[in-house]
Amino acid sequence: MEKPQALKTGDKVGIISTARKISLEEVQPAINLLTDWGLEVVLGENLFAEDHQFAGTKVQRLADLQQALNNDEIKAVFCARGGYGTVQLIDQIDFSHFKKQPKWIVGYSDVTVLHNHINQNFEIATLHATMPINFSTNTSETLQSLKDALFGKTLNYQCASHPYNRLGESKGELVGGNLSILYSLTGTVSQINTEGKILFLEDLDEYLYHIDRMMQNLNRVGMLHGLKGLLIGGMTDMNDNAVPYGHSAIDIIKNIVAEYDYPVAFGFPAGHLADNRTLIMGDEVVLKVEEGGTTLTF
Repeated sequence: MEKPQALKTGDKVGIISTARKISLEEVQPAINLLTDWGLEVVLGENLFAEDHQFAGTKVQRLADLQQALNNDEIKAVFCARGGYGTVQLIDQIDFSHFKKQPKWIVGYSDVTVLHNHINQNFEIATLHATMPINFSTNTSETLQSLKDALFGKTLNYQCASHPYNRLGESKGELVGGNLSILYSLTGTVSQINTEGKILFLEDLDEYLYHIDRMMQNLNRVGMLHGLKGLLIGGMTDMNDNAVPYGHSAIDIIKNIVAEYDYPVAFGFPAGHLADNRTLIMGDEVVLKVEEGGTTLTF
């Protein structure tokens, strides 16, 4: 897997939105922080456009992303926020220049479309990380992890043990992202091959029965078979029906992967959380799940 070059002071970075609309007020904290890091921020021409819930029409959003990918002066592309909309663009993006001169693509949630498509088809690493919409509410650890990843420092994380953890140590390429997006990409050219890899999952605002449906689907298509490990981040703000489902999101995941023997770590600080640590998708990692806690080393 090829990793884009680390940033250096004075580099230009772009902010665009492939999904939901955003305002200058919402993105200003990110502009300020990135500037403080010594970076020059370039805003997409259509960043503040509006088309119902979207950041402009498909044509406008595609144009901003394409321009950011093709501009050699821009060394990283930040997706301003998630929501929905990236999948509307994925088959129209021309990645030919990006493949020759890779740059960091940064985001999470709906941006999982880009992570999986790029990791699978071009073998280029991407950053599953907080987005400009979240900078003002993120922990300092989150923002430092993003800076460290962008500027080429080694990432090493520890988190507390969880009663559902399955102990073990493994090494493999880290892939995955938002469970709902992974589910939606099955059967397409953007579906990630998880064989021999460490899979990361997170999600937000889903009904519990749907978590089961999506996990069953991943299992049926083979995405949970042959893993080297499973890393579970935030399963945030889950919903239930009037007649309770009877199991939590992590119960569901634990039960579905019970037939396998690879290490599983719950409660990792990444996803729709204030503490959303940066993950290099496509990079090789060492996952250690021990009695005293979980360690993830890039």
